[in-house]
Amino acid sequence: MSILVDKNTKVLCQGITGTQATFHIRRSLDYGTNVVGGVTPGKGGKQHLGLPVFNTVKEAVEATGANASVMYVPARFVRDAVKEVVEAELDLVVCIADGVPLRDMMEIKAMLKGSKTKLIGPNTPGIITPGAARLGIFPENIHTPGRIGIVSRSSTLTYEAVIETQKAGQGQSTVIGLGDDMLIGIDFVDAMEAFMADDETDAVVLIGQLGGSFEEYAAKYYKSLVNKKPVVCFVAGDAVPFGHKIGYAGDIITKGHISVQDKKDAMSDAGMIVTNRISEIHEVLQKIVG
Repeated sequence: MSILVDKNTKVLCQGITGTQATFHIRRSLDYGTNVVGGVTPGKGGKQHLGLPVFNTVKEAVEATGANASVMYVPARFVRDAVKEVVEAELDLVVCIADGVPLRDMMEIKAMLKGSKTKLIGPNTPGIITPGAARLGIFPENIHTPGRIGIVSRSSTLTYEAVIETQKAGQGQSTVIGLGDDMLIGIDFVDAMEAFMADDETDAVVLIGQLGGSFEEYAAKYYKSLVNKKPVVCFVAGDAVPFGHKIGYAGDIITKGHISVQDKKDAMSDAGMIVTNRISEIHEVLQKIVG
C-alpha cells in the first residue's frame, strides 16, 4: 500500500512546458505515473509529451479529473500556483522550487488551512511510491516497493535513507521529502499519522536535521500514541557548532538553544530508535523487521 499517492492518482504538472518539467515528467511517465495533463498559461489547447495542456488548473481538473499536482514553477509564482490548486480542491500538490518568499509561504499556509489540499514542500525532491507514482525529482532507480516508510527534512539524506533500507533487504512503501525551507506544508507529524494508519507500512525511517522544532513535535506525537510502529531516526547536524545560526524559524524562536542532541534526547525519550550514524539504519531495520 502507500500514503498520499499510488498508481491511481491522477497527476497534473504545473509549468509542464518548461525544461525541468519536461525532463522529470518524461521520467515520471516512463516510471508509470498516471500523469493526465499539464498547465501552462497561454499554451492551453496544445499537446506536450503527448499530454493535453491547459491554461488553468480548474480547466485541467474539469477535463481530466486530476486529484494531484506537481509544480515546476519559479519561486515567485508558487503562491498563485498553489492558490489555483486549493481553489480546484486537489488532494495534493508538490512544490519543487526553493527560495519561495516567506511572506508568500505565510499566505500559502493560510490558504491551506481548512482546505482539502495537502502541500509537500517547497524545496523538496517530492514524493514517490515505488513502482506506482513519482511526483518530483527522486532518482527512481534506487527505489524498491516494500513496507518501510521514509520521511525526511534533508533532501540529499533522503536518498541515503532509501539506500539503507535496500541494504536491510527492505523496500519502501512511500518516501517523502518534506522540504528544506523554513516554512513547509506537511510535517513529520502529518506523515507519521498517515504511515501509522497504513496497514502495509511496518516501520518508519525519519531523517531530521539541525534547525527548527519539527523533530520535537514528532517526538511529542509519537509519545502520545498507544499503538505505534517502530520509528528509526537520524538527526543531521552534529558537526555544526552549537549556537550556529542557520536561519530556521525555530532557531529564531528558541535563540539557537535546541541542539542536535536535544532533538535526539526528545526522540529517544518518546520511544523512537535513534542512530548516531545514518549508516547504522540498515542494521536497526534488520533487527526490528527482519
